[in-house]
Amino acid sequence: MVEVPLTAPNPEAPPSDEDFERLQFTTLLYYLHCTNPDNGLVRDKTQDGAPASIAAIGMALATIPVLVECDIIIREFAAKIARRRLHFLMRCHQGPEPDASGYKGFFYHFLDIETGRRVWQCELSTIDSAFLFAGALTAATYFDRDTADEAKIRELAAALYERADWNWARDHGPTLTHGWRPESGFIPYRWRGYDEGLLLYILGLGSPTHPLPPESYAAYTESYEWRNIFGRELLYSGPLFTHQLSHMWIDFRDIRDEFMREHGSDYFQNSRQATFVQQEYAIRNPMQFEGYGEHCWGFTACDGPGWRTLETGGYRREFFDYIARGAPFGPDDGTVAPWVVVASLPFAPEIVIPTVRNFKGMQLGMRRLYGFKPSFNQSFKDESSPTGWWISPYHFGIDQGPVALMIENYRTGFLWKLMRDCEPIVRGLRRAGFDGGWL
Repeated sequence: MVEVPLTAPNPEAPPSDEDFERLQFTTLLYYLHCTNPDNGLVRDKTQDGAPASIAAIGMALATIPVLVECDIIIREFAAKIARRRLHFLMRCHQGPEPDASGYKGFFYHFLDIETGRRVWQCELSTIDSAFLFAGALTAATYFDRDTADEAKIRELAAALYERADWNWARDHGPTLTHGWRPESGFIPYRWRGYDEGLLLYILGLGSPTHPLPPESYAAYTESYEWRNIFGRELLYSGPLFTHQLSHMWIDFRDIRDEFMREHGSDYFQNSRQATFVQQEYAIRNPMQFEGYGEHCWGFTACDGPGWRTLETGGYRREFFDYIARGAPFGPDDGTVAPWVVVASLPFAPEIVIPTVRNFKGMQLGMRRLYGFKPSFNQSFKDESSPTGWWISPYHFGIDQGPVALMIENYRTGFLWKLMRDCEPIVRGLRRAGFDGGWL
């Protein structure tokens, strides 16, 4: 394992600016080390033989401007990386065939990392395609110079985004479906109620070619659940990542749609409340999992120890594999994800920084290649682990982007400022009814 130099290891010391800069750096290395140089496709995870993840590709595109701004790659070569990746994606076959790369402008969730073709009979994913489009638009907004490569990036990114048929993806309903399979048609689940789908609708509304009608956004928000949890008023969604992923690109501070105007809040403040709810749940620890507390929390979609039921610590515990864990209503099996805590840095630094300090001293790899291991479970004993409890053996491409981008938004606001100049996102926000603040 490659060691990345940091400040002198002192687990009692709070993370410094240099600690976060180095964590950001080693996290960004995932998108350089785990990318096929022939075509720009990015591995879903570090497991040998893993396919590409379309969402990880989008996050890799979004981090390219950060790589330039942090002097990790010079702009000229970064532009070539973005141009090659976008060019390959545009060449990937779109059609109804089961081995295509996508259909109607959307992409399958997982692609063969060499050919770009669908693998595992996976679904055509609207949300994962949205992360790809957001990453492409990030590159297009950043690379604004009059050079051949940068002009080509803007051309390819626009073509990639504008060919997506958002109204086809509604399948004759008001809301967007989760996706489609050539073998069985549309997936019977829809994006309704608050979650990471917020970005999906903003991109769909902002399309200059196949825009969603305004009633689609109204239908998405009509099943929102405003709750009082632990004395905090917020728009509920259990997994913490759902309160973060749209915010990687959009600065929601002081801009409000109709729902948030009615509740005197905004989506940024809502994510802050959700972060505190997660910490409070860990402090209360109703299921008595080991390790939970003020400085050990973070419940989200992540890897887990596996589908098993075991007797441990005097309790009969049910453990899960990869699943969307949440707080305070679960599911919960004792698994904590450090990456999702770091990604809440802009929302609640006063509780995130002490928690990262705790994780820093737990042998979770903050100083190693790719940064913190994505998840661990102190209630699940593992004799092969140096800690004596389970730690995920892999890193995941979709976990790296939130760490790198949200550290940057916390430190400089770079992505937020950049995307204020992204016409499709601004247009989508306005069509959704957002106003105020920078908008």
